[in-house]
Amino acid sequence: MTTTTDPTWLRHVDGFGEVLIRPVDPAADADLIHDWVTRDRARFWGMRDASRARVREIYSYLDSLTTHHAYLIHRDGRPVGLFQTYEPAADPVGECYDVRPGDFGIHLMVAPPDGGAERGFTGVVLAAFLEFVLAEPSRRRIVAEPDARNDRAIARLIRAGFVPGPQIDLPDKRAQLLFLDR
Repeated sequence: MTTTTDPTWLRHVDGFGEVLIRPVDPAADADLIHDWVTRDRARFWGMRDASRARVREIYSYLDSLTTHHAYLIHRDGRPVGLFQTYEPAADPVGECYDVRPGDFGIHLMVAPPDGGAERGFTGVVLAAFLEFVLAEPSRRRIVAEPDARNDRAIARLIRAGFVPGPQIDLPDKRAQLLFLDR
């Protein structure tokens, strides 16, 4: 398990601030993540009814895997997003399309805003996340599979350069595959 003092990635983004990406600490971060994933705005994350104990259990399980990981994104020291990465061949999504060598899956949830919406905020967070993910040269193509009803997430990923693929049926949702080549 990692601790909150072990930064994974740190960058200064002009006009935005310091962006830190670090692994989720399941015990220390469970309350924060629970607050985020149980809100209506996180309905597509699929954890609205999860208890704090269940959130901690899920992220402890992810922390034990070598193929799936969870991270918090911080802006100037404040958590602003949660994302997960996975190897599609080791995930149910990999049973729904032809996985290529170098495919790497992502999930991203931007935290509830502190006050009003900030123009361009999600784009900067997504760009930082993608830079972090693509820092590993073996990752040739990024795969995303948001809920097919999540028009905002799909549109945001397309604006970031993702290309829509087919819709697929996963155990918990109908998903829209999207791909971003390096």
